[in-house]
Amino acid sequence: MNFCSQCGNRVTRMIPVGDNRPRHVCGQCATVHYENPRIVAGCLPVWGEQVLLCRRAIEPRRGYWTLPAGFMENGETTEQAAARETLEEACARVRSLSLYTLFDLPHISQVYMLFRAELVDLDFAAGEESLEVRLFDESEIPWAELAFPTIGRTLECFFADRRQNVFPVRNEPLEPLRPRSSPR
Repeated sequence: MNFCSQCGNRVTRMIPVGDNRPRHVCGQCATVHYENPRIVAGCLPVWGEQVLLCRRAIEPRRGYWTLPAGFMENGETTEQAAARETLEEACARVRSLSLYTLFDLPHISQVYMLFRAELVDLDFAAGEESLEVRLFDESEIPWAELAFPTIGRTLECFFADRRQNVFPVRNEPLEPLRPRSSPR
């Protein structure tokens, strides 16, 4: 950030009085510009014994499989964001959303909130950000081709919890992704 979004003057990176972190501060109007983590909301859409995954058509991790998820927009709840992303990426409608996994990724300033959800019907298709969308049984999950650690961890928890038929909300930090080669 170089300029204040309030008055247009230059900003300086400094620790404001009473704060403990460097922030962009406008020397003219004294506005402190906070940088906060971005929220990624998504769904683990379920149909019977299967889960719906999308093969990414965009970077990062183009060609890898993921759950439908994306950045939350202003003016929507996390559930609305998760349902919207599922509709955008998989053209799928969901219901009965229940918060399932909450992952803190401080190394990239993101928080993932993934909801267990039921598919309303089997009317789904690849959206603009997906190359392919399909249902998978547990034995068919392409584990080596999952896009992000949050997705793999959510699926691991889901299949383990499904055996017990108990789905607690899980909250945990995840470490940075190690570089991997492209699947295609």
